[in-house]
Amino acid sequence: MARLVIVVEKNTDWGSYYPSDNVVSATDYLREPVGGDERTHVINLCRSYKYLGTGYYVSLLGEARGHRVIPSVRTINDLRRRSLYGLDVEDLNQKLANFLPAGGRDTTDFGILVYFGETSYPQLRDLARGVFESFPAPLLRIEFERERMWRISAIKPIGLHTLDDAQEDAFAQTLDSFARKLWRKPRARRLYRYDIAMLVDPNEVMPPSNKKALKSFIAAGKELGIEVDPIGKGDYTRLAEYDGLFIRETTALDHHTYRFAHKAEREGMVVIDDPTSILRCTNKIYLHDLLRSKKLATPRTEILYRDDPKQLRDLSERLGFPMVLKIPDGSFSRGVVKVEESSALDKAAAELFQHTALVIAQEFLYTEFDWRIGVLNHETLYACQYSMARGHWQIYNHGAKGTAKSGGFKTLPVREAPPEVIKLALRATQPIGDGFYGVDIKQTPERTVVIEVNDNPSVDAGVEDAYLGEDLYLRVMQEFLRRLERKRLGIVG
Repeated sequence: MARLVIVVEKNTDWGSYYPSDNVVSATDYLREPVGGDERTHVINLCRSYKYLGTGYYVSLLGEARGHRVIPSVRTINDLRRRSLYGLDVEDLNQKLANFLPAGGRDTTDFGILVYFGETSYPQLRDLARGVFESFPAPLLRIEFERERMWRISAIKPIGLHTLDDAQEDAFAQTLDSFARKLWRKPRARRLYRYDIAMLVDPNEVMPPSNKKALKSFIAAGKELGIEVDPIGKGDYTRLAEYDGLFIRETTALDHHTYRFAHKAEREGMVVIDDPTSILRCTNKIYLHDLLRSKKLATPRTEILYRDDPKQLRDLSERLGFPMVLKIPDGSFSRGVVKVEESSALDKAAAELFQHTALVIAQEFLYTEFDWRIGVLNHETLYACQYSMARGHWQIYNHGAKGTAKSGGFKTLPVREAPPEVIKLALRATQPIGDGFYGVDIKQTPERTVVIEVNDNPSVDAGVEDAYLGEDLYLRVMQEFLRRLERKRLGIVG
């Protein structure tokens, strides 16, 4: 169970609250390290985080001691950079219009307090939480100003000593809730060398791993002295509690999975999949450009632009029919349309352009199955053949009612897959990174081409593990262990 330390600049700053053994003065904390080998979380409530001031050194030395500190030195530095205030607040004007009463329409500036991501104003809770995720600090004041449009003019950390009675009550409630999250689950840590958070969504219709596979990852971790703890979207603030993050939820750039990966990387955690891999894999246009720049074999491809309808007129001459249209960020065969003639092409393009400014068009290559090669840290892990769904041209056939039916599969030893398929899969992951990928490849009598590289590839019990069995999960966890050990020893790369 983690130890919690609350650091205040002066003992009188805690005068309105019950005494606690968890509260220490900044001077005592700086002079005498606390926690020892115990996992320690530090809430830095100093009056100021001014550069080279007392509050700054509490966070700086706390991190040097291996403590999880809020705010971190990075957050302190970021709060001084006004250019970062333009975080995702595109609907700020609408939120503030709903928040301000009719009599406040002439207001041109005001501010709100945020305690650990919470605020007293229900209409602005999403905004407060977003600010806290970008700048994790115990106490923040968000200031707004309006000329023609509302904008955030400042995000300022404030001191505990500045709060009035009502604000102290609000802070005490949120501190108690935040501390319970840190203390929430005693996990007999001394039984394990490391702790990994495994991000999952129990309600996801087509998750990367089924329940049995998730249990196998947890069991494999325990065998190696790693506790694998399933977490969800609501556990963002707990992330720094762990040594690593394993994402087993379908990823996307405009999604909490990317925010989790990015935060974990900033915290110095071992992350699979890392944010760079998510960036390079989840957008098919980016990925196509990357693969093409590395001169890797891919189907003949054209990028279609919504503002250039002339492209469609001679597209059939360049790619021929049938052809395939894809939205850039589809997954599990979603957002992919096969067209047989010009009118269908026009209709399908018009529908897809409602969701994206760019669409991918590719020649259609018929095969009875697609290869999926699992690659982890530049080494092949498994080889699967995914057959097309019955009566369909894709692996997944998404029914009208939102259901999806898939074709059969065959999992075989990597050594039995065609050498040219394995070689192409490894080459395709080189420009992506050293993470965990699933490379989709089509092989015809004439050529072997990369369809895409997937971060966060499927690992389902009974499918991808059909040959390796539990060794598949062990190999993934062994890679986590290798990276965790290297990080502990300070080995870069």
